[in-house]
Amino acid sequence: MMHRLLRCARLVLLLAAAPLMASAQTAPRPLVWGDTLPATLDPHAIFDVPSQFILLNVYDGLYRYQGNPPRLEPWLAESHTVSADGLTWEFTLRAGAKFHDGSEITAEDVVYSFRRLLAMRRAPAAAFTPVLTAEAVTAVNPRTVRFVLSRPYAPFLSALPLVAVVNPRVLTPHVAGDDWGSAWLAANSAGSGAYRVNAANYQPRVSLDLERFPEHFSGFAGNPRPIEAVRVRPVLETSTRVLALLRGEIDATDSYLPADQVERVDRNPTTRVARDESMRVFIIRMNNQRPPFDNHDVRLCLAHAFNYEGFNNVVLRGFVARNAGPNPNNLWGNPENLAPYAFDLARARTHCDRARAAGVDLSRPIEIHVQNELQQTTQAAQLFQSDLRRIGINLRIVPNTWPNITSATARAETTPDMWIHWVSTYFVDPENWIGQMYDSQFHGTWKASSWYTNPRVDTLLRAARESLSQEERQRLYAEATALVVADSPDIWVYNTVNLRGLSRRVSGYSFSPVGSGGEVRLMSLEN
Repeated sequence: MMHRLLRCARLVLLLAAAPLMASAQTAPRPLVWGDTLPATLDPHAIFDVPSQFILLNVYDGLYRYQGNPPRLEPWLAESHTVSADGLTWEFTLRAGAKFHDGSEITAEDVVYSFRRLLAMRRAPAAAFTPVLTAEAVTAVNPRTVRFVLSRPYAPFLSALPLVAVVNPRVLTPHVAGDDWGSAWLAANSAGSGAYRVNAANYQPRVSLDLERFPEHFSGFAGNPRPIEAVRVRPVLETSTRVLALLRGEIDATDSYLPADQVERVDRNPTTRVARDESMRVFIIRMNNQRPPFDNHDVRLCLAHAFNYEGFNNVVLRGFVARNAGPNPNNLWGNPENLAPYAFDLARARTHCDRARAAGVDLSRPIEIHVQNELQQTTQAAQLFQSDLRRIGINLRIVPNTWPNITSATARAETTPDMWIHWVSTYFVDPENWIGQMYDSQFHGTWKASSWYTNPRVDTLLRAARESLSQEERQRLYAEATALVVADSPDIWVYNTVNLRGLSRRVSGYSFSPVGSGGEVRLMSLEN
């Protein structure tokens, strides 16, 4: 079945590229983006790296992250004020910004967007539902939006770029029952971004065509030759994706280029590798509510059984930095001198022997789910499998996909034993990592899929979320991080250097950890 899917994806890519290349003599052919598409185009329904491409290019928010290190800049809002108690926030919208249908963006549209997000209670809503109700978002006048939080929430401004402003005049005619138009928006768009969706050509997770929106408020400032059209054509298998780049069939790979392909791409005269320091943590999850992972010694055993140096420096050739805990190394909130777990099979065996002596059954095969389209997840699982075999643990590798795994993590009973993924930068605050990964109120989301519970950690994270003192937040997050690392609910491997293969015809590629460099309005193309 997988071979048939790969052949289909390859065929779609070739069919799409053929006419594009044929027209290259008269004008630059469209940008062909080879990265993964999200499961839905609805920006309020999903919260992952593929969805950020849609969020950055098809939609706008009140604020946006730019550059590396990421800077939080006004976007649809031109300014904001906040009350001394941190509860009341008011945003003044810039004048003249328009949706793709030509209608002007007003405060009422922002109110509708936040109320829709909060009512749907999916994905990005998790950052706001603990402190914000629909009634607390109001339009003071056509250009002023007011938010009144139920309690102080320090990451509020940092998290605002998560929320796309959608056009209710386009969306409401397609509402069915209480779905807020999500069925329709899954394959269409209602945005104001620099690019608009060609819905007629959209095939879920297979192909997406975007066209430039010349009336975008930014005016494509600083880019005299903006890209007119984008063809997103995901290729499922790593080697096929790299080959397509080398042949000129796509202009960009995903941002998880395997280390063993870097030299190959750099050596080709028509391609290059963009290397950028990121804030993306590679993590092996453990389902803490399922035996044997409900035992601390078992989790410590596994933490000491992963060959961090072998994976980071040999398999990945040193393109990454060892990460001791859930937060990126280059983020505030980590305790000083946090020691990472070391690869030590003797110590791992000791912990597993203690667990067995306490009656824990380690005889059954443990399943670890990897993502088919991302080779690194398989490489990590294979290395882990080999070392665990040496201490008497049978690790079974299960190929899967990101949408399937994240759907399964909605309940502890269906969450895999273990699975591998990255936690990327959706907004720049410890809340993005430790806050939403290890506070038990987020159970049922993919970020909190280790199903870890520690009441003291919950207390610390909730206090840090509400504190308006940066010094106090630093202290609270540092204490919480030390406790989480001691409990070893997951295995944290590295903080990544972002590696994306690019055609040399692409210029203006600008990386930000938020969005992984996928903002097309900044790019240009040569013939």
